[in-house]
Amino acid sequence: MKAIILAAGMGKRLGSSMPKPLTILVNGKTIMDFQVERLSSIVGIKNIIVVVGYKKEMIMEKFPQLSFVYNDAFAQTNTSKSLLLALRNVSDDTMWLNGDVYFDADAPKLLLNVGFSCCLVDRKMCGHEEVKYDLNEDGFIHHISKNIPKPQGECLGVNIILKKDLDIFRDELEKVGNQDYFEEALENLTVFKKISLKPVEVGAFYCHEIDFEEDLTVVKDYLITQDGIAKQ
Repeated sequence: MKAIILAAGMGKRLGSSMPKPLTILVNGKTIMDFQVERLSSIVGIKNIIVVVGYKKEMIMEKFPQLSFVYNDAFAQTNTSKSLLLALRNVSDDTMWLNGDVYFDADAPKLLLNVGFSCCLVDRKMCGHEEVKYDLNEDGFIHHISKNIPKPQGECLGVNIILKKDLDIFRDELEKVGNQDYFEEALENLTVFKKISLKPVEVGAFYCHEIDFEEDLTVVKDYLITQDGIAKQ
């Protein structure tokens, strides 16, 4: 299995001049430190690919052991095109995640051996900025976007696309607009049942995407209150 971290964006909403994945959470460890450490611990993941763009040298110098794909149009494109670049030469089941999401060590393992392409989700009330989902009559994800009238909950930004769905997913990522999120391509496929996308509930594990300063505060508070950060 491959793993992809989408880290090309400028992260303007957080108000920092550095790439958002390099934001320090606790004890000098950044968002990406936690991500790389936890992805590396998953049995079967042999290669972590990072899509870089904004101030790419900062990320590449900090993580020289990883593989990198450069999105030179990072200022004009969104996660759909960054993911497409990373998937061009991939032929295996692939886990991908946004470069601004903190998660407990065991949370992404819930997606393994599901048997379908899948998304980690949290059944809860959602705010306007959160990516939401609803379900079709078969219990698979139907819509996935920020604009869903009656959502089931939030899609947390950690996902798996199976090898058998790769070609059709790449084709759809190619078709969507430069400013679209990768969720647009997923929704185009799920609405017409071209792929079956399974929601996998995060349950008792913690997973939080860091878009704004208040998100950063929430995650830092969570880590500080844990009984030993290494357990998380």
